[in-house]
Amino acid sequence: MAAKDEGGEVEEQVVNPWEVSAKDGGKIDYDKLVDKFGCQRLDQSLIDRFERLTSRPPHVFLRRGVFFAHRDLNDILDAFERGGKFYLYTGRGPSSEALHLGHLVPFMFTKYLQDAFKVPLVIQLTDDEKCMWKNLSVEESQRLARENAKDIIACGFDVSKTFIFSDFDYVGGAFYKNMVKVAKCVTYNKVVGIFGFTGEDHIGKISFPPVQAVPSFPSSFPHLFSGKDNLRCLIPCAIDQDPYFRMTRDVAPRIGYHKPALIESLFFPALQGETGKMSASDPNSAIYVTDSAKDIKNKINKYAFSGGQDSIENHRKYGANLEVDIPIKYLGFFLEDDAELEHIRREYGAGRMLTGEVKKRLIEVLTELVERHRRARAAVTDEMVDAFMAVRPLPNMFN
Repeated sequence: MAAKDEGGEVEEQVVNPWEVSAKDGGKIDYDKLVDKFGCQRLDQSLIDRFERLTSRPPHVFLRRGVFFAHRDLNDILDAFERGGKFYLYTGRGPSSEALHLGHLVPFMFTKYLQDAFKVPLVIQLTDDEKCMWKNLSVEESQRLARENAKDIIACGFDVSKTFIFSDFDYVGGAFYKNMVKVAKCVTYNKVVGIFGFTGEDHIGKISFPPVQAVPSFPSSFPHLFSGKDNLRCLIPCAIDQDPYFRMTRDVAPRIGYHKPALIESLFFPALQGETGKMSASDPNSAIYVTDSAKDIKNKINKYAFSGGQDSIENHRKYGANLEVDIPIKYLGFFLEDDAELEHIRREYGAGRMLTGEVKKRLIEVLTELVERHRRARAAVTDEMVDAFMAVRPLPNMFN
């Protein structure tokens, strides 16, 4: 069914936690999205502020506009500048055995934030959500949550500052009390307006949003933040998660809490081109952290959409269209060296560099990234997962 906006018009693009699509398979218009959602663009002055406050260069995802929008980020940085603390909250819906590179983006950035600001982090694994949306059994959702936790831990988080929890294991007590407070403030009409639920959706879906809302409130974690009810929360996430936190921010002041701040990313494009998010159901639309070097080479060469011309002669004459070229976009995410990226963009755009050369460089970059991740994940034991997921105080979380 075509999604409609509040005026009943068919929407040009649909962006929510379960669907990302543009009209006629086109590109997502992020300017329109920012206007519609009511968040702000991240500007250079904010990026400079990151550098000033943390005494380290801004992350590549900040420099290149991967994280491009925010809500109340200035408030978090103002408080930090005055000596105030905050905590980070992000999450993962465990619906597949292996993560693809797009799934790694928020965790790579969250690791930078944790290291740069020296703050604690809570990571929610919404195994309950995936059980309801993906028709997985409770047991399978829980198994996938633990498997995904290993990939998350492999990103290098500090166990002395990080609490990973699965909803099936942790929801209850103070967390559940906050869920009920949120639920009482959100009408059925409101939740339908925000999330687009229909009469065919089961009540589990309609009752889920408070579960993802309340990790934004420190009192949901009494073992971590007892007596720190004024602690602010910053949520790094992809912009499709924004509807949850619009709802949360609307409710927070009514139940005596700070509104969470957000820093939001673009979508990581599929190999076939920028038509929204990658599909976990199509293994050739993405590079997975389990892909071998041979898989990566084959997928990039065979499936990565090229902006190069149809013949070498035309390519030399007209150059590549960098706007649609997926290898250039992937290098924008993962090639650290700004000068090298600029050189490739210039040479390729002018036709002096060929598609094959750009793809070859991307294959090198991704093979190294995936290999590094695979080694880190292989070192993650079940005991390490238990340590991250144990309900325990974190005495050195702000050091």
